[in-house]
Amino acid sequence: MAPAEPDTLALREQIFHERVRECIICALLFASLYILCHFIITHFKKHTDFAAVHDDEDAAANRIALGLCTFTLAVALGAVLLLPFSIITNEVLLSFPHNYYMQWLNGSLIHGLWNLVFLFSNLSLIFLMPFAYFFTESEGFAGSKKGIMARVYETSVVLLLLTLLVLGMVWVASAIVSNDAASRQSLYDLWDCYLPYLYSCISLLGVLLLLLCTPFGLSTIFTVTRQLLVKPRLLEDLDEQLSCTRLEEAAVSRRI
Repeated sequence: MAPAEPDTLALREQIFHERVRECIICALLFASLYILCHFIITHFKKHTDFAAVHDDEDAAANRIALGLCTFTLAVALGAVLLLPFSIITNEVLLSFPHNYYMQWLNGSLIHGLWNLVFLFSNLSLIFLMPFAYFFTESEGFAGSKKGIMARVYETSVVLLLLTLLVLGMVWVASAIVSNDAASRQSLYDLWDCYLPYLYSCISLLGVLLLLLCTPFGLSTIFTVTRQLLVKPRLLEDLDEQLSCTRLEEAAVSRRI
């Protein structure tokens, strides 16, 4: 076998360094979002009833659920900030096209971030959020040894049964609507078809909820601002205020 050409080795080394750099950047960005989300959740969690748990098992379960919720919030925040980050990256590259320190903001990094956000969003939506909820409610099977692993086993079984129930309901509904080979084949395309569709539907529901809640939030902001602001005194009659002050002064003088 002939040895690899120097250009091929240099190209492979460059691709390897770019992949390592992208992994480091993605890890740093997600770590920053995770720390920020951890502070946000702990700030709003301090005043809850289960913040101070004396049982070690319950405390460990709450910490695991807190970590899962923090991970989910970090992924959601990353999905929200990904589009502005892409726009800002494009503007930076257009402003500094020949800057060496800005070349890491390339299309491969943005594409990798989009893929990671899509993957972790589906993972959080389908597995992590239900697992965190059922994990905090679980106590272990009757007769089994108590502990964290007993809760994990119970939560896994509940999630498996729930998944089978949902898939069975979908299969029955599909058979009722159209009982043909094409509809059954579409059920097998879960990752390629239904997960992106589910992600899009939930995103649409979030946008509709935002559109419904934004007017009420803005009206509340204006109401609170109107109550806090001091009204201007440009149209008040100064002569009337002076006469009132003189009458008050005269009344105080007569009392003295």
